[in-house]
Amino acid sequence: MNCSEVMVRYLKEAGIGQVFGYPGDPSVPFLEACRLEDMPFVLATREGTAGLMAEAYGQLTDLPGVCLSTLGPGSSNTINAVASAYLDRAPMIAISGQIETRREALFTHQVMDHNRVFAPITKWTTSINPHTVGGIMRRALRLSVSERPGPIHISTPGDFVGADAVDAEIRLPPLHAEMEGGLVWGGVEKLIARIKAARRPVILAGVSAIRSRATAEITALAEQLGAPLVVSPMAKGIVDETHPYFAGTLDMACNKFIWDFLKSSDLILAVGFDAVELIKPWTLSVPVVHIDSVPNTDQIYQADLEAVGPIAPMLSILLAGLRVEGPRWTEAEIAGHRAELRRNYLAGRVQGRLNPSDVVETVLAASSKDTLVTSDVGSHKLLVGQGWVAQQPKGVLMSNGLSSMGYGLPAAMTGSILSPERDVVCFTGDGGLAMVQGELRTASALKLGGLTVVVFCDNSLNRIELKQLARQYPSFGTRIEPTDVPLLASSMECDGVSVSSIPELERVLANRRPGGDRPLVIAAQIDPSQYAAQF
Repeated sequence: MNCSEVMVRYLKEAGIGQVFGYPGDPSVPFLEACRLEDMPFVLATREGTAGLMAEAYGQLTDLPGVCLSTLGPGSSNTINAVASAYLDRAPMIAISGQIETRREALFTHQVMDHNRVFAPITKWTTSINPHTVGGIMRRALRLSVSERPGPIHISTPGDFVGADAVDAEIRLPPLHAEMEGGLVWGGVEKLIARIKAARRPVILAGVSAIRSRATAEITALAEQLGAPLVVSPMAKGIVDETHPYFAGTLDMACNKFIWDFLKSSDLILAVGFDAVELIKPWTLSVPVVHIDSVPNTDQIYQADLEAVGPIAPMLSILLAGLRVEGPRWTEAEIAGHRAELRRNYLAGRVQGRLNPSDVVETVLAASSKDTLVTSDVGSHKLLVGQGWVAQQPKGVLMSNGLSSMGYGLPAAMTGSILSPERDVVCFTGDGGLAMVQGELRTASALKLGGLTVVVFCDNSLNRIELKQLARQYPSFGTRIEPTDVPLLASSMECDGVSVSSIPELERVLANRRPGGDRPLVIAAQIDPSQYAAQF
């Protein structure tokens, strides 16, 4: 086999079923290897969106999403997606072409030092050669999925990408090794005693708990402790959000209300909580117990007790030793909190207009619990993060580490590719859509008929405009020229419609996907006034 064939064979053996990219001259042998190995290749409209598709693949499957780019501008266009995977904790292998090694030292046209460029935003960056290609793939696969997961960048020099491989043996490493127990700093008995002593504990669950598949254990912990559960945005669905102990999402809409609720506790159990999702500094003085796959090295909060290891097994150990007595939260208290949270969430609505929360609520009412939702970045994301009721893990995808605009549509496309029978809804703003609108044509070419793209149209970069107004500055540099979204959708071979009321939106949603294979794009003409009341 040549080096490209070894690389693709490793990807297939690992169970990876898709490569996303935009190829160039050094990519030709790799593309041929994909063809020979029946590895599907999705040609995106640009390298950055291919990378975001790969990020979503990693988030949904826990296997590395793979993206391909060429040298020079191809690799530099990939940087945003790689950085997004790095801060969103998504496993990824980003492959970039490079000039031949014999010319790299002196030739300058389209040449960048990939190691220097990608080192700050990857777990490892390297370059293949015929003597090491197999070992590099083994390390890349294992390292990308290890805690915390993230991207690996691999350069493929033009004189090696098609060269015969010396290191050609396929020996796949265990990607998700089964682990038991964990390390408890301070002792299990001390940890259990600390939790038992709390009278108003709150569980704060994060994205690491999603990766650990700890839904059953966290649900049981909340019920056994009588403890309400707050989640980070990327952990939505870790517990069914219709559960009576669910208490809201941190740092989305109503964020002060949620922080005040956390302040009222006497112990926070941070279960898989990753501080990369915090929008504002941690200011709580409440004691914290850290339960995660990695130690509390971030030190965003102080934790005198840490349980470090695979989250689900560690929670099982805790549950076996916890027999809680004495007063705790009551379901009535949590129900009252949830009712007040909803009142806060609906604040600022304008009668007779299509409000942002109306869009979220209407789509939610028309969707099944199995619907996959992706959210782009913008004011609407904060409402989706709080208002969408997730009922299963990985039912909501968003970028909340790097928080990159343009994420929503590529992520939704990946979801639809992986589960073509599933309804997928992408919530995006008109600014976010403008960054990636070319991918609508890719979505239609792939016949992603289960995909619905809901665009919040207010002709503004609203998050920035609100910050200007808060400083009593006039709006400047934040207005977006209106786009005929249905016409844009039609030009991309998608179905497109514009709505400006709840009944109009309900009718469109009731008639979506009548067996066709064209994505649907809905331009929701919203009144953005509610955003000011929310944020």
